[in-house]
Amino acid sequence: MVLLSIDGVECRYGSIKILENVNLNVKEGDFVGIIGPNGSGKTTLLKCISQTLKPHKGTVLLDKTDIYSIKSVELAKRMAVVPQESNIGFSFTALDIVLMGRNPHMKRFQMESGKDMSIVKEAMLRTNTWQLAERPINELSGGERQRVIIARALAQQPTVLLLDEPLTHLDMINQLEIMDLVKELCIKERLIVLAVIHDLNLAARYCSSLLMLKGATVFAAGTVEQALTSKNIKSVFRVDAIVRKSAVTNSLYVIPLTPQKICSPRNCSIHVISGAGTGTLTMKALVDEGYKVTAGVLNMLDTDYETAELLKIPTVSEAPFSPITEESKQALREMIKRAAIIVVTSVPFGYGNLSNLELALEATIRGVKTYVINEMPLEGRDFTSGKATTLLSEMKRYGAIFVDHPSELPTLVNATHDVIKMRKPSALDSGHLKRVSPEQISTK
Repeated sequence: MVLLSIDGVECRYGSIKILENVNLNVKEGDFVGIIGPNGSGKTTLLKCISQTLKPHKGTVLLDKTDIYSIKSVELAKRMAVVPQESNIGFSFTALDIVLMGRNPHMKRFQMESGKDMSIVKEAMLRTNTWQLAERPINELSGGERQRVIIARALAQQPTVLLLDEPLTHLDMINQLEIMDLVKELCIKERLIVLAVIHDLNLAARYCSSLLMLKGATVFAAGTVEQALTSKNIKSVFRVDAIVRKSAVTNSLYVIPLTPQKICSPRNCSIHVISGAGTGTLTMKALVDEGYKVTAGVLNMLDTDYETAELLKIPTVSEAPFSPITEESKQALREMIKRAAIIVVTSVPFGYGNLSNLELALEATIRGVKTYVINEMPLEGRDFTSGKATTLLSEMKRYGAIFVDHPSELPTLVNATHDVIKMRKPSALDSGHLKRVSPEQISTK
């Protein structure tokens, strides 16, 4: 049954329109994450729901009743709010602050009962604030104060909880504890939660659905999988991002990529052999430097494949969990022939992707400059009974340079590119280049 309904809401501050035509239906037990860039209307939406800002148009219904027809004290029995900032001018103790959450349930001048004290203690134990009970609120850290404010909201025993950036000032362990608690309340006590959350990964992990705002309107709404896509993140936040599902938490996680630098394009193609997410940072760094980058062979479910798609990098690909076919091998050989430089990341090698290494060796013997990123020990990622190790050793013998970390690569590649620029265009186009010695690079 729908308990909270937002129908065609429009909100304004004076003549400035902040929200337009927002529609949302929320059932008991739902944990709705409200996400979007700064200024998109997230906090305004919570103010509208909580009687703080009456909508210019539209209605907000709680159990089919317009909330603006409900008395404030009655609404406070059913709805609690945790704001972004709580300015408390007096030095109340933490216990006093949480006891304020019982005010809507008490008559004027009534003292707290044993039941009230029991509810308050439970709320403070749940938020790990009971040990702060006698401490003045103004002497607490930002994180401690935030947990006290959340405890006050829980002491109201609401059916709807509105959280406006509830994790502000909290460290990692407290963020997880609070989110675990809120999720538990949704599941066990069927609490409705609407939370403004800036951390997309926490939103993906804990929320049952998402409302994505952009430019005062709802850009996307639905399940986490429906709303949190690479395309939507690009459109709303103007950031390229990889969205994957974690095998540990079974929830989506977002890997944002830094915005591409404005850099003059370089007339040099670099082929990256990677996989299992080992090439993401390398491909991004090379694209940022202005290089033409190609990649493969990559399986379509691989993180590096998704990175290549986001960066519009030409790729030779295979079906998920499939070995490299002869057709893909030939396509890769042609792609490598057009490359002036090859980069091999710290990818795990099995018999399925060993062809990548064999073709890289062919190119290295031909004289194509090759860099091997040896960030992780080879013995821990060679699952070919030593064949991959042998191929890499041969590559080193023919001039491949091994580097310890991807961060070293741009400087080395730029130096190689400067040497290549002085050669004839025909040599660059064909990929048949003389090896550039480490001495030449360091001198340059």
